[in-house]
Amino acid sequence: MRLEPKTLGSERKSATLCRLRVCRTSQSITIFIARQSHRLPNSTIDQLWNESHMKTNLILAAIALVCGSSFADAAKANAPTIAVLEFRNDSGAAWWRGGVGWELAGMLSNELASTKAFRVLDRTKTEKVLEEQNFAASGRVSGPQGAKMGKMLGAQYLITGTVSSYEEDVSNTGGGISFGGVSVGGKSESAYMAIDMQVINATTGEIEFTRSIEGRSKGGGMSLGLYRGGFGGNLSSENKTPAGKAIRATLVEASDYLECAMVTKSSRCLNAFEAKEQKRRDSSKGALDLD
Repeated sequence: MRLEPKTLGSERKSATLCRLRVCRTSQSITIFIARQSHRLPNSTIDQLWNESHMKTNLILAAIALVCGSSFADAAKANAPTIAVLEFRNDSGAAWWRGGVGWELAGMLSNELASTKAFRVLDRTKTEKVLEEQNFAASGRVSGPQGAKMGKMLGAQYLITGTVSSYEEDVSNTGGGISFGGVSVGGKSESAYMAIDMQVINATTGEIEFTRSIEGRSKGGGMSLGLYRGGFGGNLSSENKTPAGKAIRATLVEASDYLECAMVTKSSRCLNAFEAKEQKRRDSSKGALDLD
């Protein structure tokens, strides 16, 4: 299944009505002046044209403001309502500790909210509801469990993430060790992180999208995008470490993918993510090949 752009028809209709209003306003002013031109002196005609030009600009600006506001309100009202659930960990990342799963969920929620493409449920509210209902105990989200979660939360879609891989490379500069992303006596050059994501339809419980998302930090900077959130809680110590930079890069990529797959759906971004996925699969396959 794939999400359908519910607002596309209404948005096009709204834009068409706006253009018609602009055209009719301009035509009315032009027709009025033309009908009066044979009765009035040239100086008066010139004055009317100048005044009509100013009034037309004001009218057009007002129409554009109203239409633009209506368009934005309609888009926001019909944006997918999502809840990001607690991340899980299947990697050996030393920085993973109690509470990090919900912190990552909160960071991704902030990133998605900043795109203005989604209505994102508050992470604290989501955590509280799920804990009260003891949903976290089973660890299952798809199927009837996912549908029940969605109804309780008021979400259309549930986003899950599992840290499936984390690696960090340290170049030795005279003897050093790396623990939890912090190097002593050495210099961390890069880190790699991968998360397995699922988008679950909270009405049917079906998995609509699944994707492995990768992020890397290289030479002191992120390799992907600009992270718009912040670090806190148990991850606050990782803010400037290779781990923190890889986390930020992965969350940016995850947000971009979800906006592309669920909202934008342009062939350009979809093809770009398909190419990245194929490259990832080829790389994984190559690493498993035996001589």
